[in-house]
Order: sequence, then structure tokens, then C-alpha cells
Amino acid sequence: MKLIILTQYFPPEVGAPQNRLYEMAVRLQKMGVEIEILTAMPNYPSMEIHKEYKGKWYVKETMDGMTLHRAWIWVGKSKSILPRLLNYFSFVFSSLWIGTFKLSKTDYLLCESPPLFLGISGVLLKKFKKAKLIFNVSDLWPESAEKLGLITNKFLLKNTTRLEEYLYRSSAIITGQTQGIVKNIKDRFPDKPVYWLPNGVDLLYYDPDKITSQWREQNGFSKDDFIILYAGIIGHAQALETIIEAAELTKNNQSIKWILLGSGPVKEKLVAMQQEKQLMNVYFYPPVPKSSMPQVLKDINVSLVPLKNIELFKGALPSKIFEALAMKKPLLLGVEGEAKDLFIEQGKAGLAFKPEDAEDLVKNAIHLYNNKSEIAQLGENGRNYVEANFNRDTIAEKFYKFLNGEK
Repeated sequence: MKLIILTQYFPPEVGAPQNRLYEMAVRLQKMGVEIEILTAMPNYPSMEIHKEYKGKWYVKETMDGMTLHRAWIWVGKSKSILPRLLNYFSFVFSSLWIGTFKLSKTDYLLCESPPLFLGISGVLLKKFKKAKLIFNVSDLWPESAEKLGLITNKFLLKNTTRLEEYLYRSSAIITGQTQGIVKNIKDRFPDKPVYWLPNGVDLLYYDPDKITSQWREQNGFSKDDFIILYAGIIGHAQALETIIEAAELTKNNQSIKWILLGSGPVKEKLVAMQQEKQLMNVYFYPPVPKSSMPQVLKDINVSLVPLKNIELFKGALPSKIFEALAMKKPLLLGVEGEAKDLFIEQGKAGLAFKPEDAEDLVKNAIHLYNNKSEIAQLGENGRNYVEANFNRDTIAEKFYKFLNGEK
């Protein structure tokens, strides 16, 4: 079997889709699948082409035995809609050109969405390469962009919805990252095969019993500091203003430290809020490579996972959940719906707070701060739960069998 993965995002970039697709690809390759990747020149999330790729139209390289085809992409730091569309469509154009002339025929072509527009390249390439298209949906577009207020133009929303529906109809298989996404698509396209392809975790890589760390000491924190970590994209969807508000409510407790690790479009705003409020208990750190995350997680107390309080996110499963639980770190989860049902109600792996409610967040944070033994138990629960339900090895094996028509 041969599989081409078409994605705008891939390592060495840091991020959820990058890690998820890479981890799935290497596992499928070990099962005998011939893997090729068609992706963009690395640039995310800094929105600057990495030095060794600057000025290049096409680069062919290998990574862990897989062939990578990297195509040119236009990047800019502006957050307005036109530069974002230029970014997306530049890779649609270059990936179609490179894919047409550099890729051979394949059995399956898996296209990652978002960005939704990359599906245009996916549909054309699947015809040129005689492939079955797998449209992998990790976020519902344009629905999420509309509800987050990122796209308000009615003409653009109408036509992106038409494109979304066309891409689903053009796919042999649709895969969804969450059960909520799968249900949404099944309800609209009952005749299409829709497969749940969840995120997961490498339990050998994130093994707290085999990892040592000096991250806490190296960054000036004491062993008694109670560190609450948010690690990920500092974006619009996460409602990270709630963390700044929570830090203000706990500023008199010098032991509770709030860490935001990452970069993104609202980071400058949050830093300005922190400085305006003169909060000494909030710390900002740049994103770190995947190789450093086990050490960071080893040295914190609690992982914080917030999202905005909108209906759309009731089906969200933020990827940072899996690594934290594998490292036996309990969650402070500000997400309603599927994530809460799985990891709080079923997995007993943390405490839930109302999304965008700083007072409720603080109440639960203080509870964990005052109950260290409960933290240990929640951590054990979390590790056991992801081991049983979100092991990347098992996820890849089931997907391989599905593609081969096995039960």
C-alpha cells in the first residue's frame, strides 16, 4: 500500500497537526506502508521560513526513511484575512504543481484540513495520481472560523461552505479527529464513510518514570512553587485572558505560578495585560521543540487546557491533553462536552472549570494546591486512561486495518 500525506504543516515545525501526522506516518511505515509527504517549507508558528529553506521553490529530503517533498509558500506576519488567504492559496498552488510533477501514483492521498482550501489541491492530485482521497478533518471549517469571528464576510462564508461540502463529496473516506467532528459530518453526509481517527500519545516517549528534568530549577522556580502550565498556540480559540484574570485573583499567593508556553496571535495582548496589571505570578516562554516537552511536563504540577465557551468546542479534544496525562499530570480542563466526558467523567484525570470563568478556575486550582495527594491519584488515573484508549500504536494499527478492509 502507498499513502501520500498532503499537509501544510509538518516537522520540524512545532504543533499539534505536525506531531499527529508525523507520528501516524512513521507507524504506518513500520507496518509496510510506503509513505510520501507533500508539505510546505517550515515556517509555523513564527510565520517566517526557516533559514535553510529560504528562497527555495522545492526541496526533496528524507525523514526517518520517509520521502518529503517541500514546496514554496508565501508567509507574512499580518493577522488580517487577506494575508492569511494568500498564505493558504500560495501552498495550494505550489503543492499542486510539485505534486503533479514530483509524486508518483498512489493508493491513497490523505489531505489534512484545515486549511480547508488545501482540499482543492487534494481533489486535483487524487485525480492525477489515480488515488482515493482521504479528507482528514481536524477542525470544522468554515464553521469554527465563523464562530470565532475570524471570518465575517458572508460571501466568503457561503463559498467556503460550498467548498467544504464539495470536498466531502469528492472524498472516498472522511476522517475526523474527534467524535463530535465525526457526528457532524455523518449527520450531513450519511452516505459517506466517516472514520474516527483520534489524536493520541507515544507512551514510550512520554514516560515520567524514565525522564529526569532540571527545567524547574533552570528557570528559577523552587520545589515548593505550584506550577500551572498552559502550553500551546496562544490564539483566539483558547480564551487565555482567563489565565491572566485567574493570576490576578491569586496574586497574593506567591507559591502559585501561571506559565504560558508558546506563541501565537494574541500573545502580545496577553503580555500587555500582564504588564498593565503588574502580575509577578505570570510567566511567558517561547515554544519549545517536541524533544523538550517531556522535561517541561515532568517539572510542573498541573496542565491547564482552556477553550472559549462556544458550542463548537464541545466536540474539541485539544492535543496537549494526551501528553500531560501520559506524564501523570492532572488537568484543569476548561472545555465542555467530549473532552470533559472522556477525561474528567470517565478518566478521572483532573478537574473541570467553566470555560472563560476565572473564578471557577481559581477555585479548582486552589483545591489542587491544597490537596497534593489527590494530584498524584489524578495523575495515575490519567496515565492509565490514555494508555487504554489513546495509544498512538493502537490508533495507527486500527487505521491500517481499516484501509485494508479488515475488521
